[in-house]
Formats: sequence, C-alpha cells, structure tokens
Amino acid sequence: MSGFGFSEAQTMFRRQVADFARRELLPGAKARAKMDAFPLDIVRKMGQAGLLGVNLPEDYGGQKADFVSVGIACEEVARSDFNLSMLPHQVVGCALGILRGSRELCQEWLPPVIQGEKLIALAITEPECGSDAAAMKMKALRQGGGYLLSGEKTSISLGIQSEVALLFAKTDPRQRARGVTAFLVPLDLPGIARSLLPDMGCRPMGRASLIFDNVFLPERYRIGEEGQGFYSVMGQFDFIRNCVALEAIGAARTALEEAIAYAKQRRAFGQPLARFEGVSFQIAEDATLLDAASLLCYRALGLRDQDLPHTKETAMAKWLGPLVAVRTVHHALLTHGHFGYSEELPLEQRLRDVIGWELGDGTAEVMKVIISRELFGREFLPY
Repeated sequence: MSGFGFSEAQTMFRRQVADFARRELLPGAKARAKMDAFPLDIVRKMGQAGLLGVNLPEDYGGQKADFVSVGIACEEVARSDFNLSMLPHQVVGCALGILRGSRELCQEWLPPVIQGEKLIALAITEPECGSDAAAMKMKALRQGGGYLLSGEKTSISLGIQSEVALLFAKTDPRQRARGVTAFLVPLDLPGIARSLLPDMGCRPMGRASLIFDNVFLPERYRIGEEGQGFYSVMGQFDFIRNCVALEAIGAARTALEEAIAYAKQRRAFGQPLARFEGVSFQIAEDATLLDAASLLCYRALGLRDQDLPHTKETAMAKWLGPLVAVRTVHHALLTHGHFGYSEELPLEQRLRDVIGWELGDGTAEVMKVIISRELFGREFLPY
C-alpha cells in the first residue's frame, strides 16, 4: 500500500526497505522457512541495514523515526520473508521495555541487539496463562542481592536462539497486575532449560518453553520498580499488535500478487483465469480487504505517534489483519489449484505461517473483548 497518509520520509523509507528485502531477504526465504532457527548472518544484515533499531535512541545504535515507520518495516520485510518480519517489532518492543531500566543495562544489551549480533525474546506467556497476563504464576522472590526465578514460560518466539529475554514475573504472588515486575534475563544463567515446540509454521522463530529452576538473577537486571511490569508490557501490546497484523498483511500481499500473475497466464476453457468472475471477483475482494486492514493498522500507529488513545483501534487492526491475510493466502493457493498445494510453491508454507499470527499477541476473541470494553465500558464486560 502506498500514497495515502504517508509522509515523504515514510514513503522513501518504504522503498528502501522493499529494495533491501527483495535483494537480501527474498533469496533463500523459501528454504529458511523450513529451518528451526534463523541464520544469524541474515539477522546481522538486517541490523546493519538499520531495520532493528527503527524509532530507537541513536545513543544505542537506533535511528530516529516513528511507530508508523516500524510498521512499514514489518510489512515490507514480510512481503519477502514473513518469518524475519517479526524481528523489527520484537527488538523495538523489547527495547522500549529495557529503556525503563538503568543506563548501564541499556548500554550492555541494546547495541548488540539493535545490530543483530544478539537475539532477544519476550517472555510473558505461561502454560496456564496467555492473554490474561496478570494471572501469571512465575515467581521472582528476593534473595540476597537479587531474585530467585522459578516457573515456566512457554510459546516464546526466539526462545531457542535468544541470548537474553525481557521477562515478567510475580514479585508479589498475592497480587494480580500489581504484583508483576519486569526483568532482563541472560539465558545462559545456571538453572535455565529450553525445549523447542514443533510447530506447523513459523519454524525459524524457534518457539520454545523456558523453565527456570531457582535461577539467581542479580538485582541490577530488574527493570523499573517492583509491581510496575504489567503496565509497561500492556502499553507495548498496543504497538506490537499492529505490527503483527501488518506482517500477516505483507505476506498476503505477496500471495495476492502471485495469484494475479498466475490468473493472467493460466488458461482454462480457452481463456485466462482472470476473465472468470469467480476468480477475478475473489481477488478484487481480497485486495480491498487487505487495504482496509492495512489502513486500520497505520491509523492506530499514527495515533500512537501523536500520543493519542489507540487501544480500540489496535484491537480492530489485530483482529481484522490476520483474518484477512489468512483468507487471502488461502484463496491464492486455491487459485493456483494443485500447483498451490504443492511444496514447489511457497503458498502452502505461507498459509501455515500466517495462521500463527491469528493466535500470537492476542486472539480474535480477546481483541473483540477489548473493542467491546472500549465501546460499552468495563461494567458491561461478560466476566
């Protein structure tokens, strides 16, 4: 999508990211989609190109920009390699949390993460706690000059490869939201075990379970004051969810382009598929819905750049974006017929990948609860 609402700088940035992604990320993307981890050389290329530090302080290797530009980076990378597209939002989302900590902690970890030299995970979800983050059970209890971490985090993207995690745990288990505290945890500490979760898609993201068995963490790794972690992470979700939706949309745009090209050249009953309304009307619908979903995302990110409320708008974007993307990729696969169902084309892999973004960072049902809450008020929520 281009034209409406983007500044000259944002439009130029979009072109730069698209050129880089086609040149450096598209080659090999199909093969990488079947790996269980990211090749670190490609992550470093993204870091060197400035894609992992968009809208982060220049002191730590970032570049001055805005949240709309982070969304642009995610969408354009996704058009060439869907799995790599989560890295810009992952780094920015985690970095915004780390910036609440000490300058020493920022200096130690942000430059290598922004440069793509090290990977970072966001550790919130637990086996019995997903969208209800306040219900987490992982404990961080004071001991000596630090904390003892005990519990399990699961469904953690980049959990297998990351050197460090932005982690949330209960420092006061008697409390819900007010008992959650944020920590930056090096993942080579004694007592941490990891296990890979075998997924149907998004395999290079290395989704994992992390088990903490009385892991001692020095106090300097705490971010902010005790009990403030929940509110810091909830604020980041209103940014991350838009990026997740745009990543799904970016992958779907590529699938749509492939379907259009195929419908033009594939002939049936003596004429191109594109002349059959059953094909062309479906593609017209998908193109329209993708643009609509994209505009929702950029509207929410634009509101964030203006420091205006955008929780409702974000939930709308996160619900609609992945839904439309999955539908579009599915239709593109069907347009290609048996060729689309084959592993020779990237469509079957892309479909399995984008389905994951219907779940990640908040399901459709949770998004509808948020929208309803914002429209009716908390007193009318069903629970």
